[in-house]
Amino acid sequence: MSDVVARCGKIGAVVDSKVMAFSMKNLAFTGWKYALGALIVVVLGGYFFFGRGANVGATLTIAPGDFTETVSVSGTVIAAKDVDLGFAASGRIAGAYARVGQYVGVGTILAETENGDLAAALAEARADLAALQAGTRPEEISVASAAVTNAQAALIDTIQSAYTASDDAVHNKADTFFTNPRTNPKLVFMAADSSLKAAVEQDRAVIESALAKWAFLVSTLTNANAAASAVQAQTYLAQAVTLLADANAVLNQAVPDPTTSVATLSSYTTTLATGRTNVDTAATTLTTDVTALDAAEKNLALKQAGSTPENIAAQQAIVAAAQASLAKTRVVAPFGGTVTRMDAKVGEIVSPTTSLISMQSGGIFQVETFVPEVAIARVAIGNSATTTLNAYGTSVAFPATVVAVDPAETVKDGVPTYKTTLSFLSTDPRIRSGMTTNVLIQTGLLHDAIVIPAGAVGMENGKSYVSVVRGGVVTKRFVTVGVSPALGQAEILSGLSKGDVVLLAPAP
Repeated sequence: MSDVVARCGKIGAVVDSKVMAFSMKNLAFTGWKYALGALIVVVLGGYFFFGRGANVGATLTIAPGDFTETVSVSGTVIAAKDVDLGFAASGRIAGAYARVGQYVGVGTILAETENGDLAAALAEARADLAALQAGTRPEEISVASAAVTNAQAALIDTIQSAYTASDDAVHNKADTFFTNPRTNPKLVFMAADSSLKAAVEQDRAVIESALAKWAFLVSTLTNANAAASAVQAQTYLAQAVTLLADANAVLNQAVPDPTTSVATLSSYTTTLATGRTNVDTAATTLTTDVTALDAAEKNLALKQAGSTPENIAAQQAIVAAAQASLAKTRVVAPFGGTVTRMDAKVGEIVSPTTSLISMQSGGIFQVETFVPEVAIARVAIGNSATTTLNAYGTSVAFPATVVAVDPAETVKDGVPTYKTTLSFLSTDPRIRSGMTTNVLIQTGLLHDAIVIPAGAVGMENGKSYVSVVRGGVVTKRFVTVGVSPALGQAEILSGLSKGDVVLLAPAP
């Protein structure tokens, strides 16, 4: 009987070795589903070839090879982007422009509240900005230039009028109570204040020269020198005003004498008052026209210079503020996708706390899964994966890749897990959001490794062991077990060698 067992063992070892080599090759190069099939072949082969003929149970002959490391989890298909949308400000809905199931592009207005006043404010702000950026029109510069010319002409007239009024006030009004006014002016009456009387006589002598210069200035007036001439004219005008004011003061202190009666002094005062009024009016008009010319010249310079960068920047800020106000009245698609909910109704009052519209992105879907703590260390972005959808069965595979791994844990049923997101490699109309998936993430490759079914490993006093068959005799051999490369598998780091035959179910 032992001889029969030995012969069967030899035959079985040869066949089992071939079966194991076949399974190892499939595990390494044809993916998880083929690896699982190979494992079944190994188990059944060991059972049929050895278990029945040796009375020791199903066995497996050790043959090192390359094995794909995988992590098996389940997940759910999700859209790459999924969002609930609402209005940023309260208002009455004026329009809802999309329907459930409709695909919309990024930036599409899905709904909006009443916003006519805000749209008008934005249009006005944009128009003002465009005007600033375009610069001053030639017509505006022409108008501003004409305004300067008119202001210069008006100022010339005012300078001439001021000279006429001053000349008349001095030569025709004040000179009536002077003797030799142009050469050696002396008052014809006595005054209580002799120093004031002397000052008036001095003023009259000085003004004569000023009037002569003023007369020459008037004869040379042009638009080009109007502004500068006005400054000089104001100096001459001030001298005339001073003379007339002092003359009026000395008249008020005049002392009647046999040659100058009270009536005569009164007539002097009346005549002088008329001259003073005319000169004061001329002074006021001259000041006004000088200011007007200055303003016209500055306006022309501003028109010719165009808009400054600061003005344009300020107007751009106004446009941005108007855009922000208008945007609060609209719900806009943040990405291209499909509308999955549209509860916005025209005429309804809405608030910022209410979400009425939902969207999910189109294109490539993703899978959201949660990897247990014990396996997360082997999962990394870029790992390839194979997924199957319950809707189509395990025979239809969809390739995917890991695109995100959360750094923080998510507790599921009291167990720490890490949310892991995978993306399908291409679009497929069969994939829909919400479908349940089974995911096999490929995390690495073991080279020339010994991998056996996890059920072939037993535990005794905290140590791992396998049952080795040699010459029909079953012995217990302690082994070192590494990290499981895939569900239902165990890597043996030490304790087994190529050609060893082990029981698939360890003997107690």
